[in-house]
Amino acid sequence: MIIGLTGGIGSGKSVVGGLLAELGAHVIDTDKVGHRVYAPGSAGFTRIVETFGRAVVAPDGTIDRKKLGAVIFADAERRAALNAIVHPLIFGEIMREIGERRHAGFTGPIVLEAPILLEAKGTGLVDQIWVVAAPPDAVRARLAAARAMTRAEIDERVAAQLDDAERQRHADVILENDGDLASLRKVVEAAWQTVVEGGA
Repeated sequence: MIIGLTGGIGSGKSVVGGLLAELGAHVIDTDKVGHRVYAPGSAGFTRIVETFGRAVVAPDGTIDRKKLGAVIFADAERRAALNAIVHPLIFGEIMREIGERRHAGFTGPIVLEAPILLEAKGTGLVDQIWVVAAPPDAVRARLAAARAMTRAEIDERVAAQLDDAERQRHADVILENDGDLASLRKVVEAAWQTVVEGGA
């Protein structure tokens, strides 16, 4: 079983990913994979700099994700240009990691924690889609506190994504993150049990 775990910014995907790891899943964080595919010296790094200029390179020589984010979230065409560069590289790296885990003998569920699984047309990689959903007010409060984002920045990021209704239309499982951590843990454990009992 390969589960695609997705949801909007600030919905709590990473927390759910952590809970699933505790339960025995192997979790692949596609954001971290993304970091690897445009690390300095990589083909992804070269193509991003060629496309967006040296302005998106931080003083330490890495891609400055905040600067790059400011460019792409304000411009749908430039966002599409970035996606065309990184999505094939990310998918290739994901398949390599899955292959390595299976070759090493891991037979349990693998979870792809992928914020833009649907937008990136990555559903063919997974057997089920799990969507984490949270109330808009909770998302805004979480982003303002955890990432020090302004209301305008939050609105821009949310507007650049699929809305929850569209995500949920594709979902096999919807995980409602509308309470505290203990409540979320119960929701995740219940969903996990269906996978385990299904012999995945």
